[in-house]
Amino acid sequence: MTAQLGLGTYRCLDVAEAALMAASRGADWVDTAPNYAGGQAETALAVTLAAYPDLCVSTKVGFVPASAMHIGVRAGALSAADAERGHCLTPGYISWQLARSRLTLGRVPDLVFVHNPEHACPDAEITGRLYNAFLTLEEACSQQIISAYGVATWRGFSNGLFDVPALLELAAKAGGPKHHLRAIQLPVSLVHLASVAQALDGRGPLADALAAGLEVFASAPLHGGAIPGMVTPELSELINPGNTPTEAALAVVASAPGVKRVLLSTGNPEHWMWAAEAVGRPSLSPDALRRVVDVLGT
Repeated sequence: MTAQLGLGTYRCLDVAEAALMAASRGADWVDTAPNYAGGQAETALAVTLAAYPDLCVSTKVGFVPASAMHIGVRAGALSAADAERGHCLTPGYISWQLARSRLTLGRVPDLVFVHNPEHACPDAEITGRLYNAFLTLEEACSQQIISAYGVATWRGFSNGLFDVPALLELAAKAGGPKHHLRAIQLPVSLVHLASVAQALDGRGPLADALAAGLEVFASAPLHGGAIPGMVTPELSELINPGNTPTEAALAVVASAPGVKRVLLSTGNPEHWMWAAEAVGRPSLSPDALRRVVDVLGT
């Protein structure tokens, strides 16, 4: 398969342990956010990032860690209302959070995602919110505070709030033809199959990202660990004969057109190796993916 397995830290019980485990077993990417692990995920990653300088890291801006609420207000980076809301994408907060993330991680992040820009945002204001965020991130790129940016969303694409062409247009408006928009992140799984079905028809966020050269990070590939228990032996055999339910579920995600990285949250070495082996196998054919979509729907 063309996709690679990366560590997602959203559901990791011990981020430091999970990162060392994954890095020592060949992981090339770890994805995090300032609000993960009770606001301590970036701190927990610093030791592993120092020990494995080739390990890439992506973080996010948007959600406000509870531990940073009062600090941000005192620093003038957050209004009291935004702190209470727990999410903010104002230029001042983004710049402040980027500086904190760089200091905490101990390096320039390889990628910074705008985290769920749709959160508590009226539909009519989403374009302006994204554009202003992109302006701030382009400035951070020009100052080498970050290397590149992207958009991580749970429902922005599925709800039609924005699409990849719209994001590219905003990035070009904010940063010109050499803008630094490089990736998108969205849920792709047997529960979230719509983007896979669209990609098989050459449309939707996965196909659009592939055409534009954007990297696609597939989040929640096992839907918080729920999917293996939902996959029957018959479905597993339909997807890929001889696979376990977990392997079959990951095979669908890793085979989806355009998916570059599959983000798995685990600190279990055996689970990681099983997943890495499943993702590393030859891709399922488009016909096999269509059969899955036909059986499960979108």
